[in-house]
Amino acid sequence: MSHASDDRCISHPPWQNRHMTNCDHQLPPGLTLRTAHGIGELAPEELYGILQLRQQVFVLEQDCVYLDADGRDLEPGTVQIWATAADGTVAATVRVLDDSADEPGLIAIGRVATAPAWRGKGVAAELITHALELTAGSPAILHAQSHLTHWYGRFGFVACGAEYLEDGIPHTPMRREPAPLA
Repeated sequence: MSHASDDRCISHPPWQNRHMTNCDHQLPPGLTLRTAHGIGELAPEELYGILQLRQQVFVLEQDCVYLDADGRDLEPGTVQIWATAADGTVAATVRVLDDSADEPGLIAIGRVATAPAWRGKGVAAELITHALELTAGSPAILHAQSHLTHWYGRFGFVACGAEYLEDGIPHTPMRREPAPLA
């Protein structure tokens, strides 16, 4: 039995108290959007699937030997967003961190990973869109692999620092300012 929310629209993100307005997600057929606010909302098999995909993509495929279990998944403000296939496998995942200790309202998007079978089908884009909807009104940062800066640019992210190497892969810090209030 799953503990995570099956709702496509989540009200009251942990760092903001407002309702979402745009919840129309277009995942490929057979995938379900999932969201967990805090690790306590994840069943063990859900957490395992998320961590397994992150390790498959970053450690095995991209040959980045690093400690994925960095403690940030345990923080109370962390939100996991992922898409599952009908058989329960994780097709893609995104982690959203509450970095408001660094700057009021700041969130950090990271650990964006998509299983090879689901790449090029818009799955990661839907997860990023959902993350930005959950955190509407907050500035957002991420550290993009440099070859993906144009892709993140379509969500309003712009480079905000110099390119650097992490695990031998060029990365670019990026930032997205919240939309002005109407």
